[in-house]
Amino acid sequence: MKVLVIGLGGVTNGGKTTLAEKLKKMLPNCDMISQDDFFKPEPEVETDERGFKLYDVLDALYMDEMVKSIRNWMKSPTSSGVLTEEPQNTCDNLKDTEDVYILIVEGFLLYNYEPLNELWNRRYFLTLPYEECKRRRSTRVYQPADTPGYFDGHVWPMYLKYKNELEENASNIVYLDGTKSQEELLSCVYSDIIQELKKLREGSK
Repeated sequence: MKVLVIGLGGVTNGGKTTLAEKLKKMLPNCDMISQDDFFKPEPEVETDERGFKLYDVLDALYMDEMVKSIRNWMKSPTSSGVLTEEPQNTCDNLKDTEDVYILIVEGFLLYNYEPLNELWNRRYFLTLPYEECKRRRSTRVYQPADTPGYFDGHVWPMYLKYKNELEENASNIVYLDGTKSQEELLSCVYSDIIQELKKLREGSK
């Protein structure tokens, strides 16, 4: 039995969750973990001098718990509630992959935490230009709600900070243009994962 751990990271409102959910339906033996499930309760999240809750930083998340969850899945993917039914778009490419289990991890801060970087087989990063990201963000309802100036004062600067860190320190990240259609993004990532599955399968022969 082999495992494939896929990171789907990037900008807020870039389409990570939608893409991850579609991939989960299309790929065999596929499960998903969302970084949003590891946010600390609001009282534990720091507030800066402007009154902004600092959600877009690593300290706002239980990152150790997230790593533990992924490692537990890697040890025993068959007991993690993964559906082993036929994927929606079964094709010849997926034959003989019954012994490979896939985990898609989606979130906005996946690649700036060293213990996580040991786990990825493949890493994707969705990007958006400022105006489009701000427009999409304004259509979403958050708990707690974004306060006036929050996007420009905290969300976007933190995205740029962590993205710059990535570009300086990380390699083997596939950058994806979040302005492209969901269909185009899905086709690109799906094809890439199929190639990874083939490599794993061939390596086990």
